[in-house]
Amino acid sequence: MAVPDFQSLMLPLLKISADGEEHTMQEARERLAKMMCLSQEDLEERLPSGRQSTFANRVAWAKVYLTQAGVLESPKRGKFYISNRGRKALSESPERIDIQYLQRFEEFQEFRQASSKNRTEKVTHSCDSETTTTTPEETLEQAYQQLRDEVANELLHLIKSNTPEFFEKLVVHLIVSMGYGGSVKEAGRATRKTADEGIDGVIKEDRLGLETIYLQAKRWESVVGRPEIQKFVGALHGQRARKGVFITTSRFSKEALDYVGQIDPKVVLLDGTDLVQLMIDHGVGVSSAAVYEVKKVDTDFFVED
Repeated sequence: MAVPDFQSLMLPLLKISADGEEHTMQEARERLAKMMCLSQEDLEERLPSGRQSTFANRVAWAKVYLTQAGVLESPKRGKFYISNRGRKALSESPERIDIQYLQRFEEFQEFRQASSKNRTEKVTHSCDSETTTTTPEETLEQAYQQLRDEVANELLHLIKSNTPEFFEKLVVHLIVSMGYGGSVKEAGRATRKTADEGIDGVIKEDRLGLETIYLQAKRWESVVGRPEIQKFVGALHGQRARKGVFITTSRFSKEALDYVGQIDPKVVLLDGTDLVQLMIDHGVGVSSAAVYEVKKVDTDFFVED
């Protein structure tokens, strides 16, 4: 099954603490995973940033909301136990504990009012009932991913509408920004124009030039097929090169992708999507519009020895 939303994890998490013992978040995640019959694939699903698993993030926020409502106590980071209010809540045998249920507690109302000034939760409705919400991290990262996708699309459009000479300079800057080629000047000297106005050249893999990479780029609209890659591999053999990178503004056919997985030398294919993502990652053709630093409370700081 898919990873449940964080509201659906609230009641199961509270039930885990029903024994009155102090529990760790690691223990809670393991027990919840078994209760929910989550597969390894479910547990490995990650937030768009890749920094945290979706499941761990949702369990953590389920605990935060229960703690803010006073049904759980969390005296130390990563640990929690049930409160008297939590015991009373379980004694009522609720079918579900969610945001709507927690609104009955004044402390939770205050928490929601304070957070709503700076954040809008994504809520979907089914049969006139609140069903699914994203955690704050998911909302933030989804917005970030949307902005990143928009930037990527604009970059690719600008690259395709520019000149072949510009594309040559762009690829050189990108390769150097990734740590290859030594410097822009050295990498520029290493490249040479070809009849198809692409880029062919030998680029340093490291600043000492202990290994070299053969580079070819095609500013194409049509799909790059296996025959083009075979020509590139032939050029590699002619140069006695062991490594090559083929960059295109379009995309590669399935036959081309399958082919490079079966050959030696090593060939890396970068399509238009890969190209613009690398540009964003390495700051080529983009600049930072805003930086948001997300803080978390260090609960251990408030524990006296």
